[in-house]
Amino acid sequence: MQKPKIRVLIVDDSASIRQTLTQILSQDPEIEVIGVASDPFAAAKKIREEIPDVITLDVEMPQMDGITFLRKLMSQHPIPVVMCSSLTEEGSETLLQALDAGAIDIILKPKIGAADHLAESSERVCNAVKGAARARMGKLRRFRPKSEMVQAKLTADAVLPPPRAGAMAKTTEMVVCVGASTGGTEALRELLEALPANAPGLVIVQHMPETFTAAFAKRLNGLCEVEVKEAVNGDPVLRGHVLIAPGDKHLLLERRGARYEVSVREGPLVSRHRPSVDVLFRSAARCAGANAMGVIMTGMGDDGARGMEEMHQAGAFTLAQDEATSVVFGMPKEAIARGGVDRVVPLQQIAQEIMAADRRH
Repeated sequence: MQKPKIRVLIVDDSASIRQTLTQILSQDPEIEVIGVASDPFAAAKKIREEIPDVITLDVEMPQMDGITFLRKLMSQHPIPVVMCSSLTEEGSETLLQALDAGAIDIILKPKIGAADHLAESSERVCNAVKGAARARMGKLRRFRPKSEMVQAKLTADAVLPPPRAGAMAKTTEMVVCVGASTGGTEALRELLEALPANAPGLVIVQHMPETFTAAFAKRLNGLCEVEVKEAVNGDPVLRGHVLIAPGDKHLLLERRGARYEVSVREGPLVSRHRPSVDVLFRSAARCAGANAMGVIMTGMGDDGARGMEEMHQAGAFTLAQDEATSVVFGMPKEAIARGGVDRVVPLQQIAQEIMAADRRH
């Protein structure tokens, strides 16, 4: 029996964007565009006629902005929403407000007229819509994220070689590497808010577009006892500090003498993502071994599953968020299936697991 298609409503005041998104989504056999609307009032009328599975929503529109419409929608009839935005620093805080209001994901508007970008954009857009369709709305309260897909699916081999046997004996400091995607912005907030100021250093890959990670880190920094910032090449990994991978850059853990620091790199998409959790986890397996702890959280796809298996084999303690508290139980499920996970716990327990592992180290 054929699966029903994901029915999508496109809401954007730009006719060219509506046309391009319709073209992109209609090419995917799993997706059907059931309508387009130029503003929230037209969208509300179409929703009354037929309820879509997913809505793509612009931010700046006439009569009512996308954030206001999103808040009204979530309070009256929660439907998975993917925000569609241009790439601007100024818009980063607005998009975080959208995640806070209940949006599932953020995608960047395709570059119209640039044929070489269209294929990559189409993969990203379709992947975001599919992830939103699978999201469990009851698990969403605030903040949310992004996905990437393009061409052949590369592994972490495209960025760095596999770990060496016997990477490292235990030393005095533990470093925690965390990977998340769809639903991860809210999950990370909950995790980091629960950590004390003396928590071990954390390095995080969250699938988000570039420019948005800096605003995301800044917001978290204002909520948490630990210090949170967007990672810069060469940043040291310090106790009580959290480094978040910049959007569209890979983040690697490296060892310099007695301390760890991060490397921010260009590179191809790995596991269809940049930054990639697989790349971060592999780098931890290579340079930290048993001194590392790996945490894989809510998200669509399998990014991080191979890397977590490599961390596990290198002696790291590994943790996966459970299905009940995950918005999308994709990444944790794949990591568990590969045998690289030591423990599966609810989101609310991850912080205490980190601190317990730190005391045992």
